[in-house]
Amino acid sequence: MSATRWTSLTLLALGYCLAVTYGYLTLPVVVTVALLVMAGICVTQFQHRAVTGFGHCLFIALAVGLASHWLPGFFSERIIAAQRLTPQSAPFSMYLNLDKPLIGFWILLACPWLFRDVAPGQTLKTVALTLPGTAFVCISAAVAMGLIGWDPSWPAQSPLWLANNLLLVTLTEELLFRVYIQGGLQHLFKPLRYGATLALGCAAVLFALAHVGSGWQWGLLAGLAGVGYGLAYRFGGLPAAVATHFGVNLVHFGLFTYPMFDR
Repeated sequence: MSATRWTSLTLLALGYCLAVTYGYLTLPVVVTVALLVMAGICVTQFQHRAVTGFGHCLFIALAVGLASHWLPGFFSERIIAAQRLTPQSAPFSMYLNLDKPLIGFWILLACPWLFRDVAPGQTLKTVALTLPGTAFVCISAAVAMGLIGWDPSWPAQSPLWLANNLLLVTLTEELLFRVYIQGGLQHLFKPLRYGATLALGCAAVLFALAHVGSGWQWGLLAGLAGVGYGLAYRFGGLPAAVATHFGVNLVHFGLFTYPMFDR
């Protein structure tokens, strides 16, 4: 198993243990886990395209349910309850979700062919370009749309936010959108001349659609960010994508209105 997969599994395990500390699970979770196991067996143990295709479709359906918190049996503790992190920010709540990390675990265990090791030097060079570039574009756009403004702060809840955002949000989202979707499409589009670029664009569009529920502005910002994260993944691998994603979130959290202006 590659160093990237070992590191990701360790981080997800830590995040899941952190979530378990605050929440609890009930019997319906067994059904979800059993379906994930079934999807994993279809993908890893069979060569027939119809069976592997069914496994991927089943996983995608479960991933949508897990990411949207629609599946029963998962109860997550609200550790920040409608608090204003700064006087001009909207009330912010945060949950330690037990369901979403299962998406990342499945990808790590069922899709080893999607992972590639990238030299640490290449990863660092990539992050040095994609992190400031993506942060500048996204933050500038958010400020221009009047969603956020300069508002530096470091509230008491920061350590909890850091752990949750890195382990349960950023890592899981990058495993799904960059490793599974972008990496999978890149493998599928390999015969095409611009297959890698098309895969990056598709993943960015899906990332935007996943955030459009918060408003079209946030969908647009997510799409712009998805391009930056996709470039980070393409040239620096999963660690670069996670570092870029988390870095952009951290800049927003620590230096600007979070999550947005109160309206």
